[in-house]
Amino acid sequence: MATTTVSGVADTEEKSAIRTYLPRIIIALVLLVGGYFGYQAFRHSQQYESTDNAQIEGNSAPVLARVAGYVQSVSVEDYATVKKGQLLVTIDPQEYDVALAQAEADYQQSQADLENARADLQNAQANARNVAQNARVAQSNASVQAVRRDKAQQDLQRDQNLYKEQSLTKKQLEDSQNNVEVQSRQYQANVEQINLAKTSQGVAQAGIAKAQANIQKIQAVLKVKQAAIDNAKLRVGYARLTAPIAGKIGRKNVVVGQYVQPGQNLFTIVADSTFWVVANFKETQLEKMKLGQEVEISVDAYPDLNIRGRVASLSEATGARFALLPPDNASGNFVKITQRVPVKIEIINPEKYKNALRAGLSVDAEVRVAD
Repeated sequence: MATTTVSGVADTEEKSAIRTYLPRIIIALVLLVGGYFGYQAFRHSQQYESTDNAQIEGNSAPVLARVAGYVQSVSVEDYATVKKGQLLVTIDPQEYDVALAQAEADYQQSQADLENARADLQNAQANARNVAQNARVAQSNASVQAVRRDKAQQDLQRDQNLYKEQSLTKKQLEDSQNNVEVQSRQYQANVEQINLAKTSQGVAQAGIAKAQANIQKIQAVLKVKQAAIDNAKLRVGYARLTAPIAGKIGRKNVVVGQYVQPGQNLFTIVADSTFWVVANFKETQLEKMKLGQEVEISVDAYPDLNIRGRVASLSEATGARFALLPPDNASGNFVKITQRVPVKIEIINPEKYKNALRAGLSVDAEVRVAD
């Protein structure tokens, strides 16, 4: 009976000790585990700067209508993958084809006018050569006639002396006088022919200058007509809209039969081969951040996807500076707010994540700022 009593007391004391020390042990373990994870969190905070204010960015190109008209065909569907240069939309080109044909006809007409002007120039040049030849002939004739006139005057002088000496009859003297008169008038006629030839030369040169000016004018018109043809060809080409880059289109805003205006956005193509992350870090997190530091990226849409990156560049201004209405701290109601600075993060081996990444997805970014 005594042994049973002692055993019962021992069990009671043991249970009492367990009830006394078990909470202390549990608290100690909790504190130990909490301290361990707290220490790990502290070490992590010393080595990394993180933010959840980050998104995936990518290149995009809007597909804009460059001419007005009715949509003739649409060759893609919503969210389709397209290649660079692939035909997307065709605008009815009929009126632009007509404009091109008219421009080409005007050019041909001007080309014919140019050929006529060149023919006129050749005629004017030929006429000028003939006039110059006539002038040379008249000059030669005048030179010969001058010799004849001088010879007649010399003969008259000699006959006058002979007549005074009564060695020549009066009729012979009168014949010599008549000869001088005839030769002088013939010379005057040759001089007038020379003056007329010079006048004709001036007229011929003016005709050449006029023909040359006409040619230059038509050539200038041809340049304008050629520019009109080139512009018409461009507009015909603009009626066929092709993909400016390779990627995936968003929701299309165009259907067959719709009338579109120049500059109207039909849809946007997002490049599916180039992505990066823009993370907005607090200004207090930038002290140790440098270019080239490693970054761990986690995507909210794919929790199990671990992406590696590196710091590519830091913005030279805070995000508030790029706002439509930047804050004015001199307005009298200043409240200090921690600013955020955009940081561009380059994704390493982005082709591995091509099928998962989408522009605009939210991500968490952790930059390793210390080893």
